Amino acid sequence: QVQLVESGGGLVQLGGSLRLSCAGSGFTLDYYSVGWFRQAPGKEREGVSAITHSGGNTFYADSVKGRFTISRDNAKNTVYLQMNSLKPEDTAVYYCAASTYLSATYYYAWDREGLYATWGQGTQVTVSS
Repeated sequence: QVQLVESGGGLVQLGGSLRLSCAGSGFTLDYYSVGWFRQAPGKEREGVSAITHSGGNTFYADSVKGRFTISRDNAKNTVYLQMNSLKPEDTAVYYCAASTYLSATYYYAWDREGLYATWGQGTQVTVSS
């Protein structure tokens, strides 16, 4: 069964850090670009970050630039999202998603959900003030 499994979420205080993991199960992530999205209560899901299959290109939402870092370890079939200096507005369910379409032609659309065919179940991140 092909699926993505997120882990690493939890409750953290303002200014704290968390590292989310997105592991591929039943398929190899090497050939996929991976994005992280989040959905806060009452809000639409938004793109947070993405990384191409080679790891050569990364993308970030303006709201997380300088605080979040995306990386991947293809040997472990896992993509990570290191989140530092967390704020209450980062509270959301975080999802990872895999795409075979994030080529250079579509870099401008890295945060569009339609590019991603496989999604994880999500992991809750709560930042308290």
